[in-house]
Amino acid sequence: MSESRALERRAEELAANVAELLEEIGRVIHGQRTLVEDLVVGVLAGGHVLLEGLPGLGKTRLVHALGTGLGLDFGRIQFTPDLMPADVTGTRIVEEAATGLQFRFQRGPLFAHLVLADEINRATPKTQSALLEAMQEGRVTVGETTHPLPRPFHVVATQNPIELEGTFPLPEAQLDRFLFHLTVPTPGAEDLVTILESTTGSENLEPRPVLDAARVLELQALVRRVLCGPHLLRYVAELLHVTDPRNADADESTRRLVRYGASPRAGQAIVLAGKTRALLDGRPSVAREDLDCSMLPAVRHRIVRTFEAEAEGLAMEELLSSWQDAAWRRARRG
Repeated sequence: MSESRALERRAEELAANVAELLEEIGRVIHGQRTLVEDLVVGVLAGGHVLLEGLPGLGKTRLVHALGTGLGLDFGRIQFTPDLMPADVTGTRIVEEAATGLQFRFQRGPLFAHLVLADEINRATPKTQSALLEAMQEGRVTVGETTHPLPRPFHVVATQNPIELEGTFPLPEAQLDRFLFHLTVPTPGAEDLVTILESTTGSENLEPRPVLDAARVLELQALVRRVLCGPHLLRYVAELLHVTDPRNADADESTRRLVRYGASPRAGQAIVLAGKTRALLDGRPSVAREDLDCSMLPAVRHRIVRTFEAEAEGLAMEELLSSWQDAAWRRARRG
């Protein structure tokens, strides 16, 4: 059997597992199918995800359901203004031993497969920065000692809109470490009826575990074996290029509305998420549609708009649509 066919068969098996996972989460989280799918894609692509939405929309419950369904060790950190970096990563404590006093590292809640960083933008930038090494390198350094984190390791952070009282905007370096930035929409009337019925009754629904840490790692390894054609890689590269206002051939609207374009990490996020979507659809290669579905959550938090764009209330979706068209034209020209 060819490697491509073997990959396709294994992809079909794992896609069935993920479909079951989505079904289980859907029993608990109603009316957010697209959000749930994007969240699962972000994690299976090997990245971290930022969820933004108003209080009461079920962000925390969604992450709990994801952790249960994936069968991963779960940790939660409630971010507050007085939280210190050591409360996140852990710290060295002094204890008495037979040979005298000695230091022992006490692990923090960051040492879990899936960590919920709840209301991350309520902590100070100093505490937020405690996640930088962990999210990029999968380890934390305390004193002179580096401690590896469990694998897989994922941070799913929630934040309230930054204009709410008592919040701190996440710095660009922190934002860039999130593979996806997803916004949580308000459910429609019909979905609200279902939510009210399921959350005010006597039955307490919880998803059952569908995957485990070993299968999540296998899925993530399989994602990287999915093929992405050179013309599609060129398409993603051209998209990054046309978002940069400093390029000589940037169009007038980009120069006027954008301060900083998408980083190379955005391109990596788009490609990995595209490969994940193809895998979950049982295909061994990426289609353009897989990439297009991944672009908005991958660039939403990485492109810095000008004051003029923000004053006009220009949505990122409007900018992205024109960039996609321009990038595809440039990619086809080679």
